[in-house]
Amino acid sequence: MNFFVEVLSAIFGGSGFAALPTDWRQVIMILVACLLLYMGIGKGFEPLLLVPIAFGMLLANLPLTGLFNPPDAASHSVGFMWVLYQGVQYAIYPSIIFMGIGAMTDFGPLLANPMSLLLGAAAQLGIFTAFLMALVLGFTPAEAAAIGVIGGADGPTAILTASKLANRLMPAIAIAAYSYMALIPMIQPPVMKLLTSKEARKVKMSQLRVVSKTEKIIFPIAVTIFVILLIPDTAPLIGMLMLGNLFRECGVTERLSDTAQNALINIVTIPLGLSVGFKATYDSFLTVETLSIIALGLTAFLLSTAGGLIFGNVMYVLTKGKVNPLIGSAGVSAVPMAARVSQVVGQKENPSNFLLMHAMGPNVAGVIGSAVAAGFMIKVFGG
Repeated sequence: MNFFVEVLSAIFGGSGFAALPTDWRQVIMILVACLLLYMGIGKGFEPLLLVPIAFGMLLANLPLTGLFNPPDAASHSVGFMWVLYQGVQYAIYPSIIFMGIGAMTDFGPLLANPMSLLLGAAAQLGIFTAFLMALVLGFTPAEAAAIGVIGGADGPTAILTASKLANRLMPAIAIAAYSYMALIPMIQPPVMKLLTSKEARKVKMSQLRVVSKTEKIIFPIAVTIFVILLIPDTAPLIGMLMLGNLFRECGVTERLSDTAQNALINIVTIPLGLSVGFKATYDSFLTVETLSIIALGLTAFLLSTAGGLIFGNVMYVLTKGKVNPLIGSAGVSAVPMAARVSQVVGQKENPSNFLLMHAMGPNVAGVIGSAVAAGFMIKVFGG
């Protein structure tokens, strides 16, 4: 009898149950992970992002798993998640994700209405404002630049920038960026209603002109040449974004386009989401510094949304009511989530309204804008 008691005691003593109560923060992070899983599964808030991130967070805070153990020459072993995280560490996943985004993106609305570029530029307001705020809070210029990029609501860009400028802060920056991307349907609508009038939200915009195939083929090539020559540090993101778009538009690489926008991006999203969530451990996440980064990221995202809306109101006035200012909120680079939110809010005010394609113009402009802003930050503060 004593033998069985000893065996059971040994099993329990070496289990995660025995290790769990050693720090109450583990329990909090497990509860947070479960809450995020509920939001992704139960509420449908961008489940493709939120479910793997939340599950990675759950795994990270269960004790004694060894999933993130670095390579051990003596035992010839390495943690599974340590291996997956190298794709984040060296910014491999973000570039591949951008190729898939490019293959999924139609730049036609932007080419049909070049003024959308201005809305995409205005929506980068949060990046530079959060950068200044982070400096005031005591972060180094490089760290502040990486934190500011969260305001673009672009997870791959935020990860790439953090890998170059503030690798120590990458987990908090990545989680903040992807969490706010996933929660766009909750975060943006109150700001949109606050900064626009009911009359303006009802505006129906005229149909966009038809963009020729030649324009769509020339655009990614021209943007690649111009932007990368201007800011070479944008090459990983802009280069892959435009390559994916060229696959889509050139008409001779349908299989590559289909792979990039479906199988490839889905395959990469799984390790990326798990890796981002897995770095949200209780000892690194529940700190004043990390919570400050999350707060700064939210501020940056709100200000970016506000910047696009404010400029949308300016265009509404200058065009004598022909531009619905709601499309300005899509200037953040979360494609196509932000454009869908513009559509939903506009249609609630006017059921016959269809803003999606108009919102896609500033939305894809925001992708380019955030990549350029990130490249600028890397060039200036990358040393």
